[in-house]
Parts: sequence; structure tokens; C-alpha cells
Amino acid sequence: MKKFLAVLLAMVMTFACASFALADEIDPELVAAAQAEGELIVYGSCEEEYLMAACEHFEELYGIKTSYQRLSTGEVQAKIEEENGNPSADVWFGGTTDPYNVCTKEGLLESYEAKNASHLLGDAYRDADGCWYGIYKGILGFMVNVDELKRMELDQPEDWADLLDEKYQGLIWLSNYNTAGTAKLVINTMIQKYGHDEGIQYLVDLDKNIQVYTKSGSGPSKNVGTGECVIGIGFLHDGITQIVDNGYGNIGLIVPSSGTSYEIGATAIFKGAKHENAAKLWIEYALSPECVELGAQNGSYQFLVIDNAQQPEQAAEFGLDPENVMDYDFEDAKNNIKTYIEEVMTALGDAADDRFKTE
Repeated sequence: MKKFLAVLLAMVMTFACASFALADEIDPELVAAAQAEGELIVYGSCEEEYLMAACEHFEELYGIKTSYQRLSTGEVQAKIEEENGNPSADVWFGGTTDPYNVCTKEGLLESYEAKNASHLLGDAYRDADGCWYGIYKGILGFMVNVDELKRMELDQPEDWADLLDEKYQGLIWLSNYNTAGTAKLVINTMIQKYGHDEGIQYLVDLDKNIQVYTKSGSGPSKNVGTGECVIGIGFLHDGITQIVDNGYGNIGLIVPSSGTSYEIGATAIFKGAKHENAAKLWIEYALSPECVELGAQNGSYQFLVIDNAQQPEQAAEFGLDPENVMDYDFEDAKNNIKTYIEEVMTALGDAADDRFKTE
């Protein structure tokens, strides 16, 4: 009996140490201060399953009440800009970096030098002043319903230029430039790829083939398997989710042959956060394997950008290479994306009003 109790005690201690290993690596004064605040509010722009798992695990680890709301990056940006230093949430989690950079430029994110940032794979995965930190990387591309293309006797598009072919009219879905960080990345990618005027003209020409603009960047991927969307533009890890988790074996993933760009999914503290210490603790948590490995456990198969985390096997299995991307100019995107969106809307004309409603 004593031997059994000793073994049982050892097992309990092992579990406890494993469960709270993250807390032991973080300044105990920060943990205590965060627990004294007792609450954290998260705006999340990753998929809701991952967001929920991350928030629930943070609450489990530290005993801090953690609430969350899932919003696209464009929606978070608009909300934080309107609140202007008096944010209704403490931290931002997930979603592509371009809107984070805009908020950084506008002084709406808090600088914090995170200890766990030492595990980032490079300086490209953080803001120089610590206003945001990368947690994952995703590749922009096309997702196609191979059965529908075969039925229509159409070849699949292999590159950006192919999407302009009139044979794809009414078959393409993209997210909304006003609400989705994914769509903002598409704008920046086309301008960087083709030049300013040519890039905007590309988007005007592409609009002729677009059937639907979705509010969220992952919207197109969720409708490819059903055939409602035949060609979706978005992040390829969202396509992997539909194949692996939802069983849509009819989805093909395409990396544009002439090159593509990528997102850095990020996390940040809002300037004026009411639970400042809990927010700092969140950043440390978000930059740990405890958090980022929850992605692959909850249907999010992005490449991870910290050196002590286990990469999701699914991304490599589908032949995606996180280094096979164009040299994306984040500074140009940060400084000019608002202007670019206005220019694209103007170029699309009055017909764009109904297609890009945000209500």
C-alpha cells in the first residue's frame, strides 16, 4: 500500500510539474501581479477552436478569468482605432500582421519586451519595439474543388495571372478588403508583385471573376469542399483544416507558380489595457509551446515560429515549404495599406459598394 501511494504521489507531482512548467519559467512577480488583477479579455483573429483552447488553457494554468471574442483582424483594427487608447480588450491573438502594423504605427499597441521572445526563429517574427510578436506563419495560395473543375472541364489555376481568365467568372471567392487581414495581404502582395498601378488594375480585373467577398479570411476555404466555392483565395493551412478535420478530400492546394507571400500570425497588448500584467503574462504564454502547439490540436496547421515548439506534421505532409515565399515588404504594407484600400475601392467604382458592405 505504501509503495502504491508513493508511486501515485510521484505521478501527481510529475503531472503538476508538467502542467505548471510554464509558470516556473516566468517571473513569479509577474504571475502574482497578473493573478491579483484576476481577469483577461482577448480579441482573437485565429480560428475560434484554437482561440478557445488557448484561452481555456491560460485560465487553467494561472487561475485568471479569461474571456474572448473572435473577430477578423480588420474588425479588431477598426474597433481599437475607434476606442483610441481605451480598449475594451487587453490583448490581440492571431491573425495576419498587416493590421497589427497599422495599429503599431497609430500608437495603439503597447511595447513589451517578452522573455520568451528569445525563442523566435528570427527578428522578422517580431516588431522591433516589442509591439507585437509572431506565433505562426501561413502561406497564401489557392484552394480548389477538383471535382467541380473536372465536371466543368476546366484546368486548375496555377498562378495569379490565371485567375483573370474569363473561364473562371463567378467561380472565385476572396475575403473582404475592409474586414479581413487576408484580403489586405492580397492587396499588398499584388502591388509588391506587379507595381502600384498594375497591382490595383489586377484587383479590378480579378473582381470580374469574384463571386463572393467573405467577412473573414478563412471564409472561402470553408466553402470549397461543398462546391459552393470552386476556387478560394486564402491561407493554405485553412484548406488543410478542411481536408484533415472535415474530410473534404476533393480540395486541391495550389502555391502560385510565380511566387506568393505569407502572413505572420501575431499577438499583442492593446495600449491602455485594463489588465496590464495579465496581458504581459499572456504574451509570455503565447510565445510558449504550451500555447502554440494547441493550434494543431484544434484544426490550425500553420508553421510555428518559435524554436522550442513541435511543428505540425500536416503542413509538411501537404508539401508546403515555409521558406518558399517572396520577400514581403512589411514596412510598405504598414505605411500604405489604408491608402491602398481606398485606391482599390475607388478603382472598383460604385459597383463595389454592395459587394463590400461590412454590416
